Amino acid sequence: MDVPFLQQAAPVPSPLAESSAAALEWPRLRDYLSTRTWSPLGKAWVLALEPSQNLAWIESQQQRTAEMRALYSAGGSFDFHGLFDPTDLLEKARIEGSALEALEILSLVVVVERINAWRKLITTPQTNGFLNGGEGSTAASSAGNGIARLSLPTRDASLEPLLKQLSGKIEPDGSLSDDASPELRRIRRAMEQQHRAIEESLRRALNRLAAEGSTQDAVITIRGDRFVIPVRSEFKRRVPGVVHGSSSTGQTVFVEPLETIEQNNELVRLLDEEQSEIHRILVAMTRSLAADAPTILAGATILAEIESHAARARFANDLNCSRPVFAASAAPRLSLTSARHPLLELRMLTEARAAGTEPKQPTPLTVALEDDARQLIISGPNTGGKTVSLKTIGLLSLMAQAGVPVPADEAVLPLFTAVYADIGDAQSIERNLSSFSAHVVNLDRISREATSSSLVLLDELGSATDPEEGAALAVAIATHFLRLGAWCCITTHLTSLKVYAANHTGVLNAAVGFDQQTLTPTYELRLGVPGASAGLNIAERLGLRNDIIAAARAQMTTQTADIGAFLDQLHDQLTAAAAEREAMQKRERELAQEKARLEVEGRVEQRARTKELEAKLHSLLGDFEYQLRETVKAIDDKKAAQKLARSSELRMATLRREFSEQFNSTVLAHNTRADKNDPAAQPHVPKGIKAGDLVKLKSLGRQARVDRVVDAKTFEVSMGPMKMRVPLDDIGEVESVKVVTPLEAARRRGGITVATANADADYMTSEINVIGRTADEAQTEVERFLDRAFLAGLPRIRIVHGTGMGILRRTLREYLRNHPHVTSVTEPPHNRGGQGATEVELRQ
Repeated sequence: MDVPFLQQAAPVPSPLAESSAAALEWPRLRDYLSTRTWSPLGKAWVLALEPSQNLAWIESQQQRTAEMRALYSAGGSFDFHGLFDPTDLLEKARIEGSALEALEILSLVVVVERINAWRKLITTPQTNGFLNGGEGSTAASSAGNGIARLSLPTRDASLEPLLKQLSGKIEPDGSLSDDASPELRRIRRAMEQQHRAIEESLRRALNRLAAEGSTQDAVITIRGDRFVIPVRSEFKRRVPGVVHGSSSTGQTVFVEPLETIEQNNELVRLLDEEQSEIHRILVAMTRSLAADAPTILAGATILAEIESHAARARFANDLNCSRPVFAASAAPRLSLTSARHPLLELRMLTEARAAGTEPKQPTPLTVALEDDARQLIISGPNTGGKTVSLKTIGLLSLMAQAGVPVPADEAVLPLFTAVYADIGDAQSIERNLSSFSAHVVNLDRISREATSSSLVLLDELGSATDPEEGAALAVAIATHFLRLGAWCCITTHLTSLKVYAANHTGVLNAAVGFDQQTLTPTYELRLGVPGASAGLNIAERLGLRNDIIAAARAQMTTQTADIGAFLDQLHDQLTAAAAEREAMQKRERELAQEKARLEVEGRVEQRARTKELEAKLHSLLGDFEYQLRETVKAIDDKKAAQKLARSSELRMATLRREFSEQFNSTVLAHNTRADKNDPAAQPHVPKGIKAGDLVKLKSLGRQARVDRVVDAKTFEVSMGPMKMRVPLDDIGEVESVKVVTPLEAARRRGGITVATANADADYMTSEINVIGRTADEAQTEVERFLDRAFLAGLPRIRIVHGTGMGILRRTLREYLRNHPHVTSVTEPPHNRGGQGATEVELRQ
């Protein structure tokens, strides 16, 4: 690479023509973001970050930060420690035959490990899921960029083989481990053996010389890579060998005995072999790194940007930031909801942590400018937050176009091509400019360069000169930017600008809040009304002499005083209206809660009354049924009494069923206030029609039998030989298929009367045992028992027939399945009889 990596760390396509970065404190915010990084690589990327007017680049940056926030929210993390710019080392590695130092290789291995770790993280399915579908994934797909795409350069060229070759080969101190190569391990094992042999030989020589008193100390030392023993100078001729120097006092010489010379020579040879092997290994490692240099550089580039997104994500989470939305060029607007100045909020957080108190947020700012009203005139008292409002709007715009989430609940912004700011005292002694002159020079430049897609922020326009001339100049400048169509926010104390805003279409007045009772600013921005400067009130609050305040008030013209009094009154009325609106909202919430409580109580009372009415009606039906039975019993003609009893029982059963269905449906429809499509709210519509039922057709006025249910609204019926399909709306009445009634069965058997047939369910057992009966006997007993159970209103019965050959079980179950009183026949579980019993559900 011809250009060092860090010089192109954060390429920003199409940067803003003008950003007034210093005036809006963008460098300070960027410096803070750089402190949230871990490596110099990520820090360099953040420090090179600039706002852009390229929407695709902005959206991709915002998307990647959003996905990094999703990674942190899901409990993920990544270690960026050890990253650095690898350009120089990789360039050195590309030199033919060069060998990097072991520690240099080790530092590159750390970078490779980080790149490989990111590649694994990005290709993990569960991670890739939210990295590709994080907040704002729609915008990401349109921009064609997501944080997952940052791994593309490393997907095709895996660094896994390089890591296998290099990992664990270099110790933290820079020495090569024995595992660096088999040859190095062999050499070092031979060196260890040679060491032991030399030590043993020297130890024997020491013991011998010590016995003769010729040695100075019984220690083995090294001189010039050779093992020697200390000998007193006067006895050096007694020890055959080579002298390798003497001590500083000259009393001791260091001798290499003859018997260890060859051994030392062998050790030196092995040392030379070790160094040659180490050099060979380092050359091989260097060559491998050079071969993968493009991938490593691409991976380092990726991690540099990823670390910048990690810093932005942590910053956004700390300040509860949101992703800005850029309004379409066809309908641009500037809307900030509950926006805060990030540096002010960070300072408050730091102060709260230092004091050990609960952190507070700055008073949020809400601004809304549409395409047909691009200019905002902000007025109000000093220290009320006018300048902070300007800086907040400007800085959040720069953050958004630099790919940084903004501290606001919601942010919708135009895409600015330039951001101009004239804020603060711009006087210059070196250029011989006064404050007013410096402002004029700056305003002249802005008026010449700004376009309709620029954001212009002007603080205290028209100040620092004669009030009347300054006011005229301020109105002229504001009119120029209004005609230009630039997005423009202006702060002022000048009444003429407030009147200008009220009289011109496309301009909005706004006021920073001021409490007239405590004479303190509230820092709230109120759109739609101008603000009073309250300079005399603030001076009075700050303790200025009363006689000076009184003289100043006397100097004010009647018009100025009236305007000030009117604005004060207007703000008092707005405050009162806001309080009244809040009280009304509170009252509405209370009324809604009371309404909900009354509805609950009403439903409870309605259900209670419904149950009471239902009980009374059932009681009346019971009395009527009893009277009917008594009347039948009083008839002398037995045949006529039996006939009447049969017809009355059938009619009573039909009436009970129809009454129960209609009563329940009517009550449910009334309670739920269901619409006409709710079946429960339509008691007149027949329900539960099944094959075998007799129905009356409205179109023919005749009765037909249901042969088949086609669907919920269509039925196949027959009248004699004629068959047809009819809709549900054509069915007026439904009667269950006529069956042999219990009274008729009793009459045929002669073993049951009307009175016993209506025995109370409390005295009716639900189980019958027919073990030992023949099939015919068992069927007769079950038939009689079934009739009694049905009349008694039992929901289910149990028949015990035993297992045996299974004939009795099959006969009874076949009979029961075709019985009109039976809805289902089931075999109970093993602990309740299994195949030896049958459980029967009865129609109700």
